[in-house]
Amino acid sequence: MVFKRLMQAMGVGGPSVETVLANPNCRPGGQLEGVVHVAGGDHPVDVEYVALGLVTRVEVESGDNDYETTQEFHRQAVTGAFRLDAGQRHDIPFRFPVPWETPLTELYGQHLHGMTMGLRTELEVARAVDKGDLDAVAVHPLPSQQKILEAFLRLGFRFARADVERGHIYGVRQSLPFYQEIEFYPAPQYAGAINQLEVTFVTDPQQIQVVLELDKRGGLFTEGRDAFGRFTIDHAAAERTDWAAQLDGWIRQSLQRRGLFS
Repeated sequence: MVFKRLMQAMGVGGPSVETVLANPNCRPGGQLEGVVHVAGGDHPVDVEYVALGLVTRVEVESGDNDYETTQEFHRQAVTGAFRLDAGQRHDIPFRFPVPWETPLTELYGQHLHGMTMGLRTELEVARAVDKGDLDAVAVHPLPSQQKILEAFLRLGFRFARADVERGHIYGVRQSLPFYQEIEFYPAPQYAGAINQLEVTFVTDPQQIQVVLELDKRGGLFTEGRDAFGRFTIDHAAAERTDWAAQLDGWIRQSLQRRGLFS
């Protein structure tokens, strides 16, 4: 009997948890729906809570020691305490809101290289937390974001990679502790002047902030530097804007001011 109680305290023969998403595809500001299935083990337990958390991989710059970590950035309890008998099944339907600033994982119908996103299920029994279930989530652009990303494609830019970096962008109203950078190889008409272009979206229900960064090539006697641009526009106006012309104009002006483009 003592051995059995010890095994129970270690979680052996305890409950198992599985989350089934109705659809793993979503957009920022939308929601994920599904059911959490909790199955009882070989002895009754008191479950303290079941929670869901949205997690992604984040790059952290810490002096000379850069590293990657998995960070939970939105969390929701889907149930409070309940008794789970041996062999009993407890199903918990849920609707999980996706934050507006959630990084994108899909572009042009393809997965963004470098991106990881998942919905993690957490169950606590007797102060022991089980984080055993992680379901992949695909985050697609909003129509306003899609319009801007398609403009890069029309201009001839090619997607390189994406990452999420911990920190805040100066001068940008931002609620999450990180931001996403989507990196593009330059279009042929700019290839002699820039190495790459990075775009960041910081979005809320009303508007979208677009932060652009040009990594400029250095010449024989000049050092390559970065140029920044920022646009704030409401979603409806963003969908009506000719972004190819807007972005082309900003890039050309930025490079011409520095004598890198004629």
